[in-house]
Amino acid sequence: MHADLSRVTFRPGRHYSAVVAQQGRAQLDADANEQTAIQLHQVRTLAADLIGQHGGPAADAGFHITFQGGSRDLDDLTIGGGRYYVDGILCDATRPLPGAAVGDEAPEGAPGDEGEADPPGPDEPPATWTYWDQPDAYRDPERPGDRLPERRPFLVYLKVWERSVSATEDPALREVALGPAMPDTAARVKVVWQVLPLEGSALELEDPEGATKEQVGKAFGAWARKAAAPASRLAARAERPEHADEDPCLVRPDARYRGPENQLYRVEIHEGGTAREATFKWSRENGSVVFPVDELDGTWVVLASLGGDDKLDLNVGDRVEFVDAAYTGRGEPLPLPRVEEADLPGRRVRLSGEPAPGVGRRPELRPFLRRWDHREPTRRPRKGAAARSRHGALAVEEGRWLPLEDGVEVYFAPGGTYRPGDHWLIPARTATGAVEWPVNTARQPLLQAPAGIQVHYAPLAWVTAEQAELDLRMVFGPLATPAPAADAEALAAEAAAEAEARAAAEAEPEG
Repeated sequence: MHADLSRVTFRPGRHYSAVVAQQGRAQLDADANEQTAIQLHQVRTLAADLIGQHGGPAADAGFHITFQGGSRDLDDLTIGGGRYYVDGILCDATRPLPGAAVGDEAPEGAPGDEGEADPPGPDEPPATWTYWDQPDAYRDPERPGDRLPERRPFLVYLKVWERSVSATEDPALREVALGPAMPDTAARVKVVWQVLPLEGSALELEDPEGATKEQVGKAFGAWARKAAAPASRLAARAERPEHADEDPCLVRPDARYRGPENQLYRVEIHEGGTAREATFKWSRENGSVVFPVDELDGTWVVLASLGGDDKLDLNVGDRVEFVDAAYTGRGEPLPLPRVEEADLPGRRVRLSGEPAPGVGRRPELRPFLRRWDHREPTRRPRKGAAARSRHGALAVEEGRWLPLEDGVEVYFAPGGTYRPGDHWLIPARTATGAVEWPVNTARQPLLQAPAGIQVHYAPLAWVTAEQAELDLRMVFGPLATPAPAADAEALAAEAAAEAEARAAAEAEPEG
């Protein structure tokens, strides 16, 4: 998650069951966050063990799919309300009811008035979500790739993952009593679900038209396992950089990590694909340095606020990502523009290019700039060269160590396939002059799969023809059952025990 963290310490393989606070010790964000992670892991593992890979309660199973074919309008799907669990993660498809506004005078039909309330107006939102207005998918009818497949059959599935939300994206998280000069407090983690289509040909069924529910579910399971499995690995280390003796930084003379402060480096894939196609970006602040956008005018961006200090502000030459809720939900990376000019009194910056038309134009989507800390290399020596840049991000180069800064280096394993959003976290510490990264007995860094994004999938419906769907959901009933009635022998024993207790009480002398 993009949050201002010191580090992330939760490791399922360590089998810790709780975090124990000790008196007189410093309280760290990593400890509190690990306790939350332990509890989530336990609850979701239990739910998955009891429910299975996916399923919903029989009395309120959500995500029932109804295909709505139209001769004039675009095809659509109705998404039934209710709850559904995917790998133990709760997804709720119930559409919230709109609030009732109260004006200066009470409306007719309010409690206490005679007569009935007026019927809902024509602008009353529907009771359920649809494919085109689901809350976190941001499908665009103008984009052919977003439309439902014309060729049938096709599968409708549920895609689930989690992302962090800060006060920049949800201002209600900020405590206004602290004042505008104070930083925000805790961030949140949000479950994101999307109902998406999948071409039937992607499942490799022998007879798609006559496939049974079990055959489609099994084929989708194979597709989902392949889509969710990590296909790239990275290692990190800190090596003493060249000319370190000339560096006046106040760190240990033998330090390999030469940064003046503790950092949490985030290395994140920007564009996906093979090593030839993929790019990455990195941040020394875990990508948490963001700037809310008030207005966009061509290449000029008016910011709601600037950074709190020199470490958290924007400078000429910085690479930024123009982000809003739709951009995050779609997961389709765009070029990273460079800050060309900064007008600090006016809270404005000029970018090297105008953001894409579909990003940052709608205030309700909370647009903001996210700062990344990589820079284009000015030269490319043979040894220890920085990665090449492409569209503002750095090209993935496998099989060699790539320097980030201050001695921190990363290594992409050969043969990887990369997905946008895949990321690794690298804590760097001045006390040790090194980075915290798993190593073997010879102190060599180990290759690690991405820390996220962890995506989960579940099949919902197999659309075979107009107005015909095969429901692929699973349901479960409550575990509790009525207590069995006692037999005659048990009732007689209970009555005898009660009579014996009364007789003993009557036999006790008074006083």
